[in-house]
Amino acid sequence: MTLSRRKLLSLSAAGVAGSLLPYKPLMAQTEIGTYTLTSLSDGSLTLPASMVLAPIPEGDKTGAIEAFGLGEALTPPCNVTLLQTGERNILFDVGAGSEFMSSAGFLLDALDEVGLSPEDITDIAFTHAHPDHIWGLVDDFDDLLFPDAKYMIGQAEWDYWTNPETVDTIDEGRTTFAVGAARRLARIADNITFFNDGEEILPGVAARATFGHTPGHIAFEVRQGSNAMMIIGDCIGNDHIALAHPTWKTGSDQDMEMGAATRTSLLDQIAHEQMSVLGFHLKGNGIGRIEAAGDGYRFIQDI
Repeated sequence: MTLSRRKLLSLSAAGVAGSLLPYKPLMAQTEIGTYTLTSLSDGSLTLPASMVLAPIPEGDKTGAIEAFGLGEALTPPCNVTLLQTGERNILFDVGAGSEFMSSAGFLLDALDEVGLSPEDITDIAFTHAHPDHIWGLVDDFDDLLFPDAKYMIGQAEWDYWTNPETVDTIDEGRTTFAVGAARRLARIADNITFFNDGEEILPGVAARATFGHTPGHIAFEVRQGSNAMMIIGDCIGNDHIALAHPTWKTGSDQDMEMGAATRTSLLDQIAHEQMSVLGFHLKGNGIGRIEAAGDGYRFIQDI
C-alpha cells in the first residue's frame, strides 16, 4: 500500500503511523432528484473558542459554555461538498490545502476514496475566500490542483479579496487571510466566472447571498422539483451557538451584525421549508435538517 504525504501526516497525528492503517475520511452521500451530493472530509480545524465567543456578553457566554460543553478550543469539521450531475463533478470550495493547519487539507485523499482525481473535477464554486475554503486551490509548488476545472465566485466576494486595499483595512487577525486569498485568486483570474444573488450558476444550482461572515459570502440551493438542499458554507458556522442563539453576534463573522441577521433569516427559511442542509462546519458529515427548538433551532444529522 502506498501512502501519500498527507495520509502519513494524518496517521502520525493520530498516533497510529506505525500500524499503516489506511486513511478513511468521514464522508456521506445523499441524493436530490438525479443529483448525488457527497460530503468529503477535508479534516478539521482547531480554533480558540474566543474566536466565536468573545463578543457574547459574559453571562450568556458562561451559560452557553456550560450548556454545550465547550472548552478553550473548538475543533469543527471541514465538510467539502461534491455535487455529481452525471455530466459534471462540481466542488463547492476546495479545502485548506497544506499551508493552513496540519489537521486539515485532506480533500485529495477524500476524492481518491470516491474514485476521483483532481483532473475529474469540472467545476468549482466558492462560498467565500477564507483559508479553509480556498487555500486548497494550489499545491506546495503553487500549481493549480484542479487544472481542468472552471471556477465560479460571487462578484462581491471577488471584489473584496482582490481589492489591494483589503490587506490594509481588514482587522489585524485576518491579514494573512487577505494575503492568501489575493494570491490564490490571482492564479485563476483568467478562468473565473462571476455571479450575483439569485442567479442559477449551473442547472438546478442557485446562488443565495448570505453576506456577513465575509462581505460576499454565498450559499447555494440545489433543487430538483420539490427536493432541495442548501449548501450553507459558513453563514451558519456551527451546530451549537449559531443555532440555539442565531441573533447573537459571534467573532467568526467579519460583519457580526449582518452575519446575525443573515443567519436568523436563513434558519427561518430552512426550518420552514424543511430543506436539507450540508454545512461546512456542522457536526459529523454536515448533512441533515434544521428544525425549530424553543427560541432557536437544532441540527438533526441525517446520515
